[in-house]
Amino acid sequence: MEEKNLNELLEREDFEGAADCALRLGAEEFAKVLETLPEKYLQPLCRALDSDFLAETLILLDAPLQSKIISNLRDDELQDVMDGVSVDDTVEMIGDMPEKIVRRIAEKEEIVRLFEERRFSVLKPLLASMNATDVAAVFEEVEDEDLPVLFRILPKDLAADTFVELDKDTREKLLHKLSDLEVKAVMDELFVDDTVDVIEEMPANVVKRLLAASDKETRDYVNEILKYPKDSAGSIMTVEYVSLRPAMTVNEAFTRIRRTAIDKETIYTCYVTDAANKLLGCVSAKTLMISSPETKISEIMDENVIYAHTEDDREDVARKISNYGFLALPVVDNERRLVGIVTVDDAMDVIQEENTEDIAKMAAMTPTDTPYLKTSVWGIWKNRIPWLLVLMVSATFTGLILNTYEARLSAISPVLFACVPMMMDTGGNAGSQASVTVIRSLALNELKTSDVLKVVWKEFRASILLGLTLGAACFAKLMLIDNLLFGFEGYTPLRCGVVASALVLTVIVAKLVGCTLPLLAKKCRLDPAVVASPFITTIVDAISLIIYCNLSVLILA
Repeated sequence: MEEKNLNELLEREDFEGAADCALRLGAEEFAKVLETLPEKYLQPLCRALDSDFLAETLILLDAPLQSKIISNLRDDELQDVMDGVSVDDTVEMIGDMPEKIVRRIAEKEEIVRLFEERRFSVLKPLLASMNATDVAAVFEEVEDEDLPVLFRILPKDLAADTFVELDKDTREKLLHKLSDLEVKAVMDELFVDDTVDVIEEMPANVVKRLLAASDKETRDYVNEILKYPKDSAGSIMTVEYVSLRPAMTVNEAFTRIRRTAIDKETIYTCYVTDAANKLLGCVSAKTLMISSPETKISEIMDENVIYAHTEDDREDVARKISNYGFLALPVVDNERRLVGIVTVDDAMDVIQEENTEDIAKMAAMTPTDTPYLKTSVWGIWKNRIPWLLVLMVSATFTGLILNTYEARLSAISPVLFACVPMMMDTGGNAGSQASVTVIRSLALNELKTSDVLKVVWKEFRASILLGLTLGAACFAKLMLIDNLLFGFEGYTPLRCGVVASALVLTVIVAKLVGCTLPLLAKKCRLDPAVVASPFITTIVDAISLIIYCNLSVLILA
């Protein structure tokens, strides 16, 4: 009966009703109906079904019908359905499906299971179609002794790209298990900047092996880059770029690009240099393609080229690439000779590292490159304990202030002492807001240390408005809720007014401290993130207590 109703609903194109009917049939009966259903109804009906019910039905179908249903689903719809299919069922489905369908449904867990079952005939084409970053994520789930096995079934180019994407611990473990020939094959495929990144993270014994596996030209380039300071543009550049001469024609330029492009990091922007390798300009691949073959490079190159110096801070270089939307930025020495380029992928890595470092410092932690789940408990302790000790000791000054005024405040009225936590928290929050805003503006180059007076004036006006608003809200809360609603004694209008007034002053001072300390740190060549939330909160706590206690004693004693 339900099957007949289902067919009638489909003929009327009532797919929502048909989906309800399918639920009443159950997965097993509905799977039988799907096998005889006209293909034109598959897509709209499957999209109308609940994703969990479709997942339950999908595993009961044969491979051809599974493939048809999957091919008719959007990526987001397919994701919802596959979330309801177990890893075991997915792996079983994969075995009989076309490669393009397998690529859509195989997640990391399924790939690991295929590897554990040594189903290499399915796994090899699947891995070959994946991005190196996704393949690297699979390596994190594989046992150490299986790392070389998984690495060896990757195509040569993908193996090299994946090697770069691995975290340093996995990379080191893999290197110890690869033969010298395999290490050489990997090193031959790496770009110079990737080679430098790998070498900088490895212990000395591994570095010797990597350099021994590299050709002489690569070793020379690596040694050249390693001599630059760690946070400089020179340390993140690559020497694999396309250089042209101004006297070349477009046709000659294309000949050179075709001959050398295979070993270059990017060919989208070519750099024009003279015989002494001094940077004269740049020309894009688009400009070359739309120009006449006989046109001279000197006629079409852009002479107003933006570049960086080898000693420039790498964060400034990354920000310049981001601001101008470049794919690469040329790097020159003191004589304006072109020595390398910084590519956008390296710039993004720098920005991510700097942001991670700033967040760690703002949370009073020592920055680390190790992923959280791979950081040992002792590593977490080591990263967090220094600042916690400093902040704990500094917080004792707050205790000294409380001890000094506790008896006098309690003698005036116990309710004054009850407002201390609110006063300290509000002041700390206000200071943190100002500091985070200024630190972010400094990071984006929106502010300079010379703007200190503008910042102070803006924050002062904002703090008055914020302080008055919070003070009024505090006065109303104490009088209406604490006094009238809860009936707490001692909340007289005068005492509530003192608390509100102290709160106004605390917010003003906290905002001024929060905005000036990061600028002062920047002026002293310190990282502004160091004086962020926890540090400023500790300072403001002490200041807010002094303001509150003195104002209370002065007016109410």
